Amino acid sequence: MNIVLFDTKSRGHLLPLAFTRPVAEFRFGILTMREKWERLLPGEYSYLTQTYLSEKYPSVITNDNLFVASNVCPSLMLSAEIANLTYGECLKKGEHMIAFRGTKEQFDNNAFEKETETEAEIISFDRLYHIFMQNDKAIYEDFKLLTEGRESEPISDSVRVIGNPYFEDGTPKIFIEKGATAECVIFNVKSGPIYIGKDVEIQEGSAIRGPFAACEHAAVNMNTKIYPPTTLGPYCKVGGELNNVVMFGYANKAHEGFLGNAVIGEWCNLGAGTNASNLKNNYAEIRLWDYTTQSFPKTGLQFCGLIMGDHSKAGINSMFNTATVTGVGVNSYGSGFPRTYIPSFSEGGAAGFDNVTLKRFYDGASRMMARRGKELTDADKRIYEHIYEKTMIEKGIK
Repeated sequence: MNIVLFDTKSRGHLLPLAFTRPVAEFRFGILTMREKWERLLPGEYSYLTQTYLSEKYPSVITNDNLFVASNVCPSLMLSAEIANLTYGECLKKGEHMIAFRGTKEQFDNNAFEKETETEAEIISFDRLYHIFMQNDKAIYEDFKLLTEGRESEPISDSVRVIGNPYFEDGTPKIFIEKGATAECVIFNVKSGPIYIGKDVEIQEGSAIRGPFAACEHAAVNMNTKIYPPTTLGPYCKVGGELNNVVMFGYANKAHEGFLGNAVIGEWCNLGAGTNASNLKNNYAEIRLWDYTTQSFPKTGLQFCGLIMGDHSKAGINSMFNTATVTGVGVNSYGSGFPRTYIPSFSEGGAAGFDNVTLKRFYDGASRMMARRGKELTDADKRIYEHIYEKTMIEKGIK
């Protein structure tokens, strides 16, 4: 079946992380949204996203397609419902379209021959903070998906496990993939499972509470404290203290400092001693920058930390106020707290920000990616050029 994962109207609320990827490439739990669907609903996958992203994330459209909302997590029941859709049938949850089978023209025009209400429980996100708020459910579902019927690598005798290491059905709460190492660490599984991906290293003295996931080649430095539910994407390196953090991949917070209730994009780096507040000292309700409304609407939350777009950096001993949003290609440094919204391609700190040129951005991004054997492609550059142009308009420069 030809399956097209489409960005919903909520995409604008998922910026800045949606600036550089379709929502199907968001990491939520252990897997990306696309990876989840590929495991439960076999087919040929592509994306329906913004035009400027389509070179890197193209669409493949036929006369018979399954269009699936990319911000909705699959389940066995939901996948079966979608697989059984007839031509022209739409699957909905209330007013929200979950999936549709038919042509692109029918999809664009909401020309449905039949509408069906799903009976499945839906886990989805349409705001950035929903990602860390629901990461416990997402980790648990992905853990079952990835480990069912498989045998974990043995846990070292030097590891201290707190809590019953098995679920009620007898399956393990700790799963270690091949090549991973964990020595002299504490795993607490009283509140959820722990997944250690391929070639992950958990260094001695670290204490981790589940639900927790470390994807392939992630590293947890000595004496790190990690509270649930936290996800480290591929090649992330962390240290210090983390509480309910989702890092998409290739990002570093390798030293002391606190990060909590946060979502961090790819290729980010938080310098030694960086601290990001997740609670206002007057305990007031959180307001968080929203690109769609160009304002700071109330969230109903009391806890929210740093939201950081791709290729953003923080110098040593940086401080971020509660609920700070940084765009793409931001370099924040110096003493004091910067503003709680920092537009893309900005550098500076509490005293103010200057623009970062694309050449300077490309030079830094290329050097960082080269350390992981990756390359900034021409398609990537065209994406960043589009974001840059939009940002300069926002800043009133163009």
